[in-house]
Amino acid sequence: MKKKIALIFGVTGQDGYYLSDLLLKKKYVVHGIKRRSSSVPTRKIEKYLNNKNFHIHYGDITDTSSIQNLIEKIKPTEIYNLAAQSHVGVSFFTPLYTANVNAIGVLTILEAIKNSKNNIKFYQAGTSEMFGKTLEKKQNEKTTFNPQSPYGTAKVFAHQITKNYREAYNIYACNGILFNHESPMRGENFVTKKIVSSLAKIKLGLQKKLVLGNLYSKRDWGHAKDYVDAIYKILQQKKADDYVISTGKEYTIKEFINITAKKLKLQIKWKGKGLKEIAIDNSGKTIITVSKIYFRPLEVDYLKGDSSKARKKLKWKSKIKIDQLIEEMIDFEIKQLN
Repeated sequence: MKKKIALIFGVTGQDGYYLSDLLLKKKYVVHGIKRRSSSVPTRKIEKYLNNKNFHIHYGDITDTSSIQNLIEKIKPTEIYNLAAQSHVGVSFFTPLYTANVNAIGVLTILEAIKNSKNNIKFYQAGTSEMFGKTLEKKQNEKTTFNPQSPYGTAKVFAHQITKNYREAYNIYACNGILFNHESPMRGENFVTKKIVSSLAKIKLGLQKKLVLGNLYSKRDWGHAKDYVDAIYKILQQKKADDYVISTGKEYTIKEFINITAKKLKLQIKWKGKGLKEIAIDNSGKTIITVSKIYFRPLEVDYLKGDSSKARKKLKWKSKIKIDQLIEEMIDFEIKQLN
């Protein structure tokens, strides 16, 4: 049986960590690409570095020649593109960089696959942010994209060009439209990580206040560990296709805060409305406030996925509930802080 070789762009991120773990357990040889200038530490994947089947290479999906050379050198059977400028808010301040990485970077990989003599399966990491401002109660593979950020817009290009190359050049290329997925490995600048980390610090007396933006955005939150299982399954199908991956349950930012506070045994009470809304603890101290600087120029108020297709064709469903997800994130933060 031919050895399966996976090439992961964005290996140092949350999804790269869980996907590497999954593929190594399935006896893959895993090659990860890391930017030399990346500010992201390799600590997430350090435990894999002594594994003879795990290899790290320096490269950048905005550098055409480096990508072509890596693909020809490694000869992967599967490529997973998880690399992105993945912060929605930041994309408004760095739109050109976001477009170069999230859109043109994907085209660079697809061109290299098209010009390669090897049979390569390709996975592109999409996002629910592509749906943006939608009137549909649940979003599926047929829902119209209406992105509300440079991040979402660039990801729509990546989605469409992946589909285009699949149909034009008969490349096995798939899109996973993943709704929000979190874990203890989540990056520091994401709201879920910020909430759990800050409330844990407040509980331990290491921080006084948490400042947030829109408390009423509704999101469909799952666990990254569940979602990389879906990513893997997407590339194991006979026919390349696109899939929405989600839990089908939505919570507001405020509800996420309340669950986290309850699990930390941190009693909070909400007062006020709009920008004046605050949360106070049982001693009367204000520990959560709202600031306009954390609101996006265009807000996406509601996202909730319909994964019927994934459940039917991939035999996949999310297993880890939001309570367990938050417990894992809290346990990780407390251990780090101690």
